[in-house]
Amino acid sequence: MVAEMDIDQATFIPGRTILQPGESLAPDLSTYEMLHTLEAPWPCLSLDVVRDQLGDNRKTYPATTYAVAGTQAASGREKENQIMVMKMSGLGKLEKDVDSEEEDEDSDDEEHSDPILETKNIPLNTCTNRIRVYQEPQATAARLPTTMTAVMTESGNVYIHDITTHLTSFDTPGTVLTAQNDKPIYTIKAHGQTEGYALDWSPLTPAGKLLTGDNQGRIFCTTRSDGGTFVTDDAPFTGHSGSVEELQWSPSEKNVFASASSDGTVKIWDTRSKSRTAAVSVQVSKTDVNVLSWSKLTSHLLASGADDGQWAVWDLRQWKPSAPGSIASSSQTAVASFNFNKEQITSVEWHPTDDSIVAVAAGDNTVTLWDLAVELDDEESKDTAGAQDYPPQLLFVHYMEQVKECHWHPQIPGAIMATGGSGFG
Repeated sequence: MVAEMDIDQATFIPGRTILQPGESLAPDLSTYEMLHTLEAPWPCLSLDVVRDQLGDNRKTYPATTYAVAGTQAASGREKENQIMVMKMSGLGKLEKDVDSEEEDEDSDDEEHSDPILETKNIPLNTCTNRIRVYQEPQATAARLPTTMTAVMTESGNVYIHDITTHLTSFDTPGTVLTAQNDKPIYTIKAHGQTEGYALDWSPLTPAGKLLTGDNQGRIFCTTRSDGGTFVTDDAPFTGHSGSVEELQWSPSEKNVFASASSDGTVKIWDTRSKSRTAAVSVQVSKTDVNVLSWSKLTSHLLASGADDGQWAVWDLRQWKPSAPGSIASSSQTAVASFNFNKEQITSVEWHPTDDSIVAVAAGDNTVTLWDLAVELDDEESKDTAGAQDYPPQLLFVHYMEQVKECHWHPQIPGAIMATGGSGFG
């Protein structure tokens, strides 16, 4: 059917190219190793990828991945909302034209299997603003580690569920799920009825430690003991004059975290501070700062994304208080900044094993990949003069309608999962 169509091979540039009546977009499949889409009963505006026991650095097909997402049902149908615990298997490799009989003989039919989606749904009765998953360090290879989800909801409550049994049921015949499995093991009510979007699990606290932020600028810390008991601190961290949009724990210091706000600032905090105020505050945008990502490999690098479509990378070694105990509240120069996107940045995430690669999702319906290691010499700069539409660091543009969030798979190199109003990709 494609061969009979009149296809314009021109590249679509989001925010710059205008589709003509009757035109639609199609991906250039030669640029993908794997590409799958699926729809949910309701849009899921947030998801998280679950680590599994299938091994790291996987490059074989068909691929299998596990993930969680929370739905956002239409107004008046809130009772249909749920947490979706998902297993996607049979994710085949895209068939490519082979150039020789030898390549044809080496190809594996199993690489091109049909995908299978399995779900275990947990009733929620309220919309999910953001969902994040946490796993305890695995005790033995014989069992799954305790896996929990935290859901920041439209109602203001934050629900924590143990989904270990849900995950086990996908691959262990005879596993029985009961109504008890669907009940939250803890509910954070400290935010009252104030809605929020920001939450993050600490990667350095084995039992589990969770930050949650709301639209009143408050940040609460909830700690889980070794025995499984949760405690939420009574006193919040305060200092933002706008809503807390994003929270990120430091990947290297267990008492340090960063926050982003609609007041245009990013703040760095120390949980040991008795004053519950930020150690450093920097104005990084004149608009809302929606998202953050702290590099796991180079812990002094922090990426931010804002409402004006700009995303930037900051060197935290430059963010020093002017004097011991004081707060430096001033603008700083970014290590790198990009204005390619013409709509708000909705997701930004560093590659898990390459500290120069960043994935960015934006309101112009794109997921873009960037390589910050790319630098042009003088001759190349002359050749690209006037090509402002294509920054040299831009690696890849994937078009996905109403995309909201994207995450790298930590165990499948180069694989990204995204979600939005049009489903999953």
